[in-house]
Amino acid sequence: MLGWLVHERGIEPHIPVFDKSERRDGTFERADFTYDHEADAYVCPTGKELRPRQKTYRTPRPLADTDGMIRYRASTLDCAPCPLKPRCCPNTPARKVPRSIHEGARDLARAIAATDAYATSRRERKKVEMLFAHLKRILRLDRLRLRGPNGARDEFHLAAAAQNLRKLAKLIPMPEPKPA
Repeated sequence: MLGWLVHERGIEPHIPVFDKSERRDGTFERADFTYDHEADAYVCPTGKELRPRQKTYRTPRPLADTDGMIRYRASTLDCAPCPLKPRCCPNTPARKVPRSIHEGARDLARAIAATDAYATSRRERKKVEMLFAHLKRILRLDRLRLRGPNGARDEFHLAAAAQNLRKLAKLIPMPEPKPA
């Protein structure tokens, strides 16, 4: 979805990115490897490259698998004598780092999440989502009763008008009660 938003529609994604690449076993995470965009390779903490291909084939093979992931692999000759091997890949001969084909869009969304504009848009989005929650809970708009897109639009406009009238009613000052 992020790849479609960024690359095809040209929209800045002001949405959080769910990242499940952290590891709990004490070994290096994907964040410990830096991605070199020009060389299309990851660089490990010791400075060695992890590439998607270690050799060149006569007939080109696809880099990405059916899940849309590209596997970046280190050379076994680089990993075997490495002093950080117990923290990097203790159970395998060489390290592999998966990267989604849409990781560029995910990186852009992570960069936007660190800006002040993202904090502002997140705060504004909470206001809008609260209005939809009130429509569902208070005005019982949990399902539309009129059929078709025009009926749904009409019903939603009526519910929005009722919500706006409730807001306006709160703005009208109430008269002071007179003592008896």
